[in-house]
Amino acid sequence: MGRKIALWLLWGGFIAYVLLLAPPITPDTFRLIKNILTLQWAEVNPIILSIFSLIGIWILIYGCLLFIDGRMQKISFWPFALGAAGTGVISLIPYLALREPNQEFSGQKDAFLKVFDSRWTGIILNLSTLISLAFGLLAGDWGDFIQQFLSDRFVNGMSLAFCLFCLLFPTVLGDDMARRSFQSPQIFWAVSLVPLLGPLAYLCLRPPLPESSAEAA
Repeated sequence: MGRKIALWLLWGGFIAYVLLLAPPITPDTFRLIKNILTLQWAEVNPIILSIFSLIGIWILIYGCLLFIDGRMQKISFWPFALGAAGTGVISLIPYLALREPNQEFSGQKDAFLKVFDSRWTGIILNLSTLISLAFGLLAGDWGDFIQQFLSDRFVNGMSLAFCLFCLLFPTVLGDDMARRSFQSPQIFWAVSLVPLLGPLAYLCLRPPLPESSAEAA
């Protein structure tokens, strides 16, 4: 119960911050979003593009754990995943708060779950992340990013959402490790304490999810 309350408080607090305390929305905010979505990337600071793409990678990382988890929950992860594609962590946190701890999986993996359970998916996400990080770090303008972080609600909220994705990953990691009989406190903390790259390494190293002949309820 304490975990659920903490997650709901975090969710409400983040929304309240974005609406009431974050920098304002300006015409430049809409111009930035338009440039990103219409692929006019030459007009966008590479650091902002990198963070935007890494938010998408974070959603896929969580999907590699939570589509499997949702199969065993009363609520499906699907609606929250679709919401996260547009609102990021704001749609993810309610699922984390509503789900029940579960360390089992029964039934067979369908083709969709096999993709999200595959180490190849983890490898592709790792390569995509390294490219995105290199692009942002080598080509980005940090002075401009800091200025936009302090003055633009979209950049500010997106950057803080990235941090929340890192912070929240341990809440689902333990159950996924238990489902795979991969329980190791050292690995759990190594993955949890290394932002982004730890979870990506975990996707490449974790054993495949075992199947059973029993159908999931």
